[in-house]
Amino acid sequence: MTTTSPGVLLLAPRVTETGHQLRTAAGRRGLRARTATSWRAPRELVGEPVHLYGGPLFADAVGRELGLGLLEPAADWLTRLPLALTRRQVSFTTLARARRRLKRPAFVKPPADKLFPARVHPHGSALPGPDVLPGDTPVLVSEVVRFGEEFRLFVLDGRVEASSLYSVNGDLRVAPLGGGKRESREVLAFTREVLAASAECAPLPSAAVVDVGLTDEGHWAVVEANAAWASGGYAADPEGALDVVLRSAGPASRLRPADRPFLRELPEVVD
Repeated sequence: MTTTSPGVLLLAPRVTETGHQLRTAAGRRGLRARTATSWRAPRELVGEPVHLYGGPLFADAVGRELGLGLLEPAADWLTRLPLALTRRQVSFTTLARARRRLKRPAFVKPPADKLFPARVHPHGSALPGPDVLPGDTPVLVSEVVRFGEEFRLFVLDGRVEASSLYSVNGDLRVAPLGGGKRESREVLAFTREVLAASAECAPLPSAAVVDVGLTDEGHWAVVEANAAWASGGYAADPEGALDVVLRSAGPASRLRPADRPFLRELPEVVD
């Protein structure tokens, strides 16, 4: 699916490989692309229809002034999916509670922003302390599951627009999906199952990234969901990924009513 969206695609100052690919794809459809030179909103773009691709810190720094509506999945999205799709117990809690209650290894991560590394912690006292992060910091705590392969799907209006393998046994390994291969068919079939269940019990914004994987036990399972405007594309088709990114981070004035519950809360920027 290819749509033309007038305006500007603003990239964070440090452009990633995905950023370069999206900029090229934007140019092919006549969308201007601009790389920011600082962590301030470019004055000449204020009032223009701007779309963004970059990390959460950059989005927070420029989003309010540029009038952006940034979509992201609910922090507790994973916890509301059926166990048959997650293959593990997942809870949404605070860092203070996790510090107190974790007595055995668990995978702990911030739901969205990368406030500390997402990894397996042996117990609660191994988590970042109050000198590093406040106790009310939200976290997802999960039973430990080993994934042999992990895949990224860019989703728009409940459809997969672009996809990529990104990890094998915990190591970065990228490859596009497609060509009717059995693995590709299974990934897409499971993702459709996840999206159907999500629509019933754990809605996603109209544009998002969903990661799924094949566990060491041979079961398909959901890994997580993230904001498309801050997610790497790996080997995903840049054209399809761009469609999802444009919807996920564009003018707030163009937001669909159904997407309003998924708006990222942007801080006031003080000069």
